[in-house]
Amino acid sequence: MNNPKLKNFKRELDNQKKLISLNSFDFKKIDELTKILCKDLKNRLKKNAINAEIFIGGSLAKKTIIKKEKYDIDVFVRFDKIYSDKKISMILGKILKKKILEKKAEKIHGSRDYYQLKIDSLIFEIIPVLKINNPNQAKNITDLSYFHVNYLLKKIRRNKRLVKEIQITKAFIDSQGCYGAESYIQGFSGYAIELLICHYKSFLKFMKKISENKGEKIIIDDERFYKNKKQILEELNESKINGPMILIDPTFKERNALAGLNTNTFEKLKKQAKLFLRNPNKNYFIKKDKLNQTLKKYKEKLKVIIVKTNKQKGDIAGTKLKKFFRIFILELKKEFKIELSGFKYDERKNLAYYYFILKKKNSEIIRGPPLNKKRNFEKFKQIHPDFFVKKNNSYRKIIHEKNLKEFLKSFLKKQKILIKNMDIKKIKLVNLIN
Repeated sequence: MNNPKLKNFKRELDNQKKLISLNSFDFKKIDELTKILCKDLKNRLKKNAINAEIFIGGSLAKKTIIKKEKYDIDVFVRFDKIYSDKKISMILGKILKKKILEKKAEKIHGSRDYYQLKIDSLIFEIIPVLKINNPNQAKNITDLSYFHVNYLLKKIRRNKRLVKEIQITKAFIDSQGCYGAESYIQGFSGYAIELLICHYKSFLKFMKKISENKGEKIIIDDERFYKNKKQILEELNESKINGPMILIDPTFKERNALAGLNTNTFEKLKKQAKLFLRNPNKNYFIKKDKLNQTLKKYKEKLKVIIVKTNKQKGDIAGTKLKKFFRIFILELKKEFKIELSGFKYDERKNLAYYYFILKKKNSEIIRGPPLNKKRNFEKFKQIHPDFFVKKNNSYRKIIHEKNLKEFLKSFLKKQKILIKNMDIKKIKLVNLIN
């Protein structure tokens, strides 16, 4: 922290915290609309004699919400234990059949189905959960949300400065494209960021810790559920400890709140944290459209393909499109050298942009089976009639002549079954340069 630029920037950081915070007018507007929604829901529950209570979760409840174009507001309907885990989503769906605030709720499929209501810049997510007394009774991860909110509120009441530190950290991580536990992002959830700041106490301390990481796994257990790090690694399920960080959920010892974080996202954030600490400036808190930036830099050199899926928009579609992107790249590498590649999922349009800078590959000599492996050799001959033999081994020369348009046409023809099985409904080369 001896960087003089960083010391000077701390004043700018205070201004930045003000810029990303909602002003009292906007916060009040969101809060009032949320209360109207909750009152309507309570009346519907009462009218239908449903034993359930409502609580607001997420960043609105903790007042760690930051300025965005769209705001996700979590509203939980907490059903009494007399109701079956499998039925609470269906019960909630029935009471949401009629419009709320002149808007119709949309059913979203997940590990437990929930409902989405869009009103102007607000996206209300109405989530059914079970009213449990102990986190061990949870039937679904969302059942823990009540405990998450109460834990964070307790921490914030003890140290009110945490709110601003959480907000600035969220803004930084979001601007670097590392915010979100969705499978196509594999980044930092809002709850995980809040826990990290409760642990490190400030944005700058967290940045320093991340930037100094030498590849060792970061392990945090603030409630000291385990004796030591060795016990954590021994007792937690292997699938929960594969990532670069283990953040034991302080409300549930068997859960790693960062189990979904992958190494690529962690390394991306680490790189940006290093750059920021060397030369801090406010641009690190401005979310950038990487596709547009890359397009401006490389213009017609950048090749862009749009891909659509039949899957439900959001995490399900985004994950499917990201998986297809990885398969597509493997095929692309057979014909081209890939100098740059990128993926962008647009949830509003429910499509992905695959973008590349490609270079033609030189001709290659591919080695086939030796002549004494008769069965394999005969198959090779049938598939590649242009083969040749040298020193008792078969070979084939591959000349890479296709451009991307030709490759795409061939790919669509050869991979019809794969495309169908992966629910891909459109693959098209586009020109985004105005």
